[in-house]
Amino acid sequence: MTRPLAWIAVLIMTAFALVGPAQAQSDQPIAAFTGTWQGTGVAEDDDSLYFAMTQRDLDVIIRGDDSRFSVEWTTVIRSGGDPSNPDVRRRTATLSFTPSGRPGVWRADTSGDPLTGGVMSWAQVTGNTLGVFQLTMTDDGFALLVYNRTLSDLGMELEFHRLRDGTEVRTVRGRLIKVGS
Repeated sequence: MTRPLAWIAVLIMTAFALVGPAQAQSDQPIAAFTGTWQGTGVAEDDDSLYFAMTQRDLDVIIRGDDSRFSVEWTTVIRSGGDPSNPDVRRRTATLSFTPSGRPGVWRADTSGDPLTGGVMSWAQVTGNTLGVFQLTMTDDGFALLVYNRTLSDLGMELEFHRLRDGTEVRTVRGRLIKVGS
C-alpha cells in the first residue's frame, strides 16, 4: 500500500473510532437531528495549558430527511485582543449529503479526492450521534476534522476534533439547545 493510501486508511479508521461504538439503541433518522440549534463551547489545544481556552458561540441548522440533508454550522470565536473587547472571528460552512449506499452513511455532494487536493466529506449516524467528517491531504501528511453532534435529554452535545497526522491538535466541546424547527 502506498503511503498516501495508508494514511487514508488510518484516517478513516480513526474517524469511525471517534464516532464511537454502535449503541444498543437503533440509529436515529436524520429527522431527529433537524432544526436550528444554538449554544456555546470551549476550545482546547496543546497551548491551553499555558494560555486561556477560547469560548465559541455555536449555531447549527440541519435540514432534510433520510433521502437528502444539509448541515450548516457557524462558529463565532472570541480570543486575544483586549479582554473587554476580544478579537472576534466568524466561520460558516455548509455541506449537503445524499445516501452513499451504506446504511447510515452519506456522501457530501462536494466530496473530492484528497489525493488530488480535494476534501473528502461524509456523514454517519451511530445511535444518537450524527458525525460529519472532512479529510484532506497536506504536503507532509493529512488532516481530519470530526464534528460529532449527539442528541441528549438536554438538547445536543457537540464534540469537534481536529487531527493532524493522527494526533489530536484541537477539541471543542459544547452544548446546544433546539431553538427552531
